[in-house]
Amino acid sequence: MEEEPGLQPFLFGLFLSMYLITMFGNLLIILAITLDSHLHTPMYFFLTNLSFSDICPTSTTVPKMLVNMQTQSKVITFEGCIVQMHFFIVLTGLENFLLAVMAYDRFVAICHPLHYTVTMNPWLCMLLVMVSWILGVLHALSHQILYINSMGPENETQISEFLLLGLSEDPELQPLIFGLFLSMYLVTVLGNLLIILATISDSHLHTPMYFFLSNLSFVDICFTSNTIPKMLMNIQTQSKAITYAGCITQMQFSILFAGLDIFLLTVMAYDRFVAICHPLHYMVIMNSQRCGLLVLVSWIMSALYSLLQVLMVLQLSFCTDVEIPHFFCELNHLVHLACSDTFVNEVVMYVAAVLLAGGPLTGLLYSYSKIVSSIRAISSAQGRYKAFSTCASHLSVVSLFYCTSLGVYLSSAVTQNSRSTATASVMYSVVTPMLNPFIYSLRNKNLKSALRRLCEREYMKSSVVLRLKMCP
Repeated sequence: MEEEPGLQPFLFGLFLSMYLITMFGNLLIILAITLDSHLHTPMYFFLTNLSFSDICPTSTTVPKMLVNMQTQSKVITFEGCIVQMHFFIVLTGLENFLLAVMAYDRFVAICHPLHYTVTMNPWLCMLLVMVSWILGVLHALSHQILYINSMGPENETQISEFLLLGLSEDPELQPLIFGLFLSMYLVTVLGNLLIILATISDSHLHTPMYFFLSNLSFVDICFTSNTIPKMLMNIQTQSKAITYAGCITQMQFSILFAGLDIFLLTVMAYDRFVAICHPLHYMVIMNSQRCGLLVLVSWIMSALYSLLQVLMVLQLSFCTDVEIPHFFCELNHLVHLACSDTFVNEVVMYVAAVLLAGGPLTGLLYSYSKIVSSIRAISSAQGRYKAFSTCASHLSVVSLFYCTSLGVYLSSAVTQNSRSTATASVMYSVVTPMLNPFIYSLRNKNLKSALRRLCEREYMKSSVVLRLKMCP
C-alpha cells in the first residue's frame, strides 16, 4: 500500500472497518441459515459455504497488514509468506468454484423446476462443495510445487536431486519387483474405482457408510498413484533419480493421503458407532451435512499437516549424501539425510505424529469399545452377528493399516536397517489400499449386489453398441 506516513491511520481505519463488516456480515448469514430450518435448502447451503470462504481470505491477509501498520513494520517470515500464499490461493479458488456451483443450482431451479429437489439432492450438494474444496487445495498445491521447482539453491551445497534406492539393488530382482508392483497397482486402481462407481451409480448405496467408503477408495488410489508409478518408471529406465522438487512434492502428497486414510478410518468408526449404539437417531446424527463436514475437516487437517512438514523440510540443507533407502521420498528418511540441524524438525514430526495418529487411534478404540458393549447386550445370536457384520470389514481394514504402519515406525525407532523398514512399509502404503476393495466387497452383500448390477449394466451397454455396429 501507499508508503505516505500521513495516509497510514486512514488506511488502517478503512481496512479495519471493511474487515469487521466482512466478518460480522458473513457470520450473520451463516448463523441465520444454520438456525432457521426454512433456509435448509441447496441455495442457502451454498451461500453458507460462500460466506465462510469470504471470511477466510480476508482473515489471511488483512490482519497481518493491520499489524504491520500498527507496528510500523513490513516484515513477514518465509514460513508466514508461504502459508499466507497457500491459503489465499485455496480460498480464492474455492470461492470461484462455489460461484460456479451456485450458478448451476440456479440453472436447475429455473430451467428444470420439477426435477430440482431430485437433481439437487443433499448428497449431490455436499459432493459439489467437497469437490470445490478439493480442487481449491489441489490448485494451491500446484502453485506451491511450481514455487519449489523455481526456488534456487539456498547455498552451494544444496542438491538438485535425490536417489531412490528402492527395495533391492539386485538387477535380477528388478523384473520381478516391476511385475509385482505393476500388478498390485492395477488391482488397487481398478478395485477402488469399481467401489466408487458402484457407490455413485446405485441409489441404495447413497448412505453415510458408503459415502465414506468411496472417499477412502479415492484416497487409496491417490496414495498409491503418488509413489508406485515413479518407482516403476525408475525400474524401467534403470534410473534412481528424482528431482528435489519432485521429492518434496511426493513427500507432501504421501503425508496428505496417509493422514486422510487415518482420519477417514476414524470417521468410519464413528459412523459404525452411531449406527450400532444409536440406531434410532442414526439418520438424524449422520445427516448429509455432517458427513460432508467430517470429510472436509479430514481434508483440511491433512492438508495443514502436510503443509507444515513441507515448510519444515524446505528449511533444511542437503549435502553430498542424497541416497534414500526407500522406494519413495518418505519424511523420516529426508530429515535424516539433512546436513543442517534437524532437532526442530524431529520434535515437530514426532509431536504431530502423536497428536494426529494418537488422537484418531483413541477415537477408534473408544468407538469399538462402545460397539462391543452394545453388541454383547443384544440377546439373540443372530442379532449379534448382524450387528458385528456391519463393522467387521472396517475393523479388518483398521487393524491391517494401523498394525502395519505402527509396526514400521516402531521398528524404525529401534533398528538402523532402513532397507527392511522400506520393505515393511509396503504393507501399509501398497498392500492395504489393494486389499481394501476385497475386504469390503467380500463381506458386504449390498456392495456385491451393486457391483453385480454395475457389471450387468456395462455388459448390456457394450452388447447394444456391438449389435448396432454390426447392423448394415
